[in-house]
Amino acid sequence: MRRWNGWGDETFNLAMPEQGQAFLADRIGNGSPLADASLESVCARVPETRLSPGPELHDLIDTRPETRVRHARGQSLADWLAMRSGEFGVFPDGVACPASNEEVRQLLAWAAKENINLVPYGGGTSVAGHINPVDNGRPVLTVAMGRMNRLLDLDPDSQIATFGAGTPGPLVESQLRAHGFTLGHFPQSFELSTIGGWVAARSSGQQSLRYGRIEQLFAGGRVETLQGTLTLPTFPASSAGPDIREMVLGSEGRLGLITEVKARLTRLPEHESFHVVFFPDWDSARTASRLLVQNRTQLSMLRLSNAVETETQLALAGHSRLIGMLERLLSLRGAGEAKCMMTFGVTGSRQQCQNALQEARRTCKAHKGVYTGTRLGDKWAAKRFTMPYFREALWQMGYAVDTLETATDWDNVDNLLGLIETNLRDGLADRQEKTHVFTHLSHFYSQGCSIYTTYVFRVGNRYEETLARWQKLKTSTSELIVANRGTISHQHGVGKDHAPFLPVEKGELGMLAIRSLCSTFDPDAILNPETLVK
Repeated sequence: MRRWNGWGDETFNLAMPEQGQAFLADRIGNGSPLADASLESVCARVPETRLSPGPELHDLIDTRPETRVRHARGQSLADWLAMRSGEFGVFPDGVACPASNEEVRQLLAWAAKENINLVPYGGGTSVAGHINPVDNGRPVLTVAMGRMNRLLDLDPDSQIATFGAGTPGPLVESQLRAHGFTLGHFPQSFELSTIGGWVAARSSGQQSLRYGRIEQLFAGGRVETLQGTLTLPTFPASSAGPDIREMVLGSEGRLGLITEVKARLTRLPEHESFHVVFFPDWDSARTASRLLVQNRTQLSMLRLSNAVETETQLALAGHSRLIGMLERLLSLRGAGEAKCMMTFGVTGSRQQCQNALQEARRTCKAHKGVYTGTRLGDKWAAKRFTMPYFREALWQMGYAVDTLETATDWDNVDNLLGLIETNLRDGLADRQEKTHVFTHLSHFYSQGCSIYTTYVFRVGNRYEETLARWQKLKTSTSELIVANRGTISHQHGVGKDHAPFLPVEKGELGMLAIRSLCSTFDPDAILNPETLVK
């Protein structure tokens, strides 16, 4: 069973090691947890539905309070505080669960006729406010795509598979694995998020160096719109005008509901392994990572933690005796207090992996990297989809945690990273509060990389104060990012949280084009209003 007020499976928890608690207390002080609202108390506050579906739609729409609560919020920190406090604000008036394109078309026609806001819902993992209903006077219908979760077709010659848009990551991979293929798209939300959501929010998987971001994997598909069905054919390439696929990618439900995704596949690899290297300082680590990508070393993933994140990860890893031995060994080899940890993966045939590993080790060694093998890499792989559960452990200790991510060119990485961390670290000084801040570079390109920063702070003595602390940190840092050559989102989309900052990135004419596109498909603005653009 999914947690109604947090991340993932309610039977699974990640415990915070004792030394991890001591580490955070030393950095920002001891926390004092806030009391959580109960599901029963929240359900009692859900208002009567404003929907009156006829008999032809009655079986598709669930108006029970608990169903509406479970589909009212995503997974941003603001959503987390709303769920934990019980102060949701707006609830959907009902949740529809279509199982076919025809049923989606019926829902769209009914929403247009009755002037109902319609919000698409995939895995509910949004961290940018994509799926939150708004109060604009209209009833709200959330459309959960979870019943459209099957492999519909597979062309092994072209290596293209067609999936229902509500197919979550594990079902995508298990259905492909039976035929000897993989999509290879592994965002941290992989276990819960859906293939349609990946397209709608322009997602990036952890192994994008090998498989590509979702825009490289998305070959075509089907979108049900208020103006009719939009069919996107699959072509290897085309120069026939603007690419309609690109209009759908990142559209976040404003144009219509993605119901089918045609995706480009790769055959299952013969071998895969993950390796860790420690560098003595940030400059050598960043330079090595840039060269690995610009030299086109055949890695499947690459992640580089700065010194504070490296320290934090080792402190939270547990096994203090083994970690202590590792740190002493690294210090003897020149990777001391300022050390930075690089994790990289090699995937493919055994020969390809051997060649890539040798080339990567040569590059790292040339920049004073200390190779430590696969043990820590295996640990990363084992926990790659469970790290969001740490938010629960931190919450129970009285801490809030959130992330900010962006991307910029190589010549601006250090400047922007420094601005982000300084702003977050000092952002609550006026409240006499400290923030623990650390960063890794999570996706790499020849021209630049993404910057993924995590920040932890103590909750206030009230929910309102905790939300105010987050808003101050989030807003001021987002303003700083777009003012300093960073995108407002590398992999999490725009939603409602990032929408105020999008005009700086797109410009006046760009925003006009986006709004014009939305109004063409949805002239009455009933589809996911205030998401992406207002």
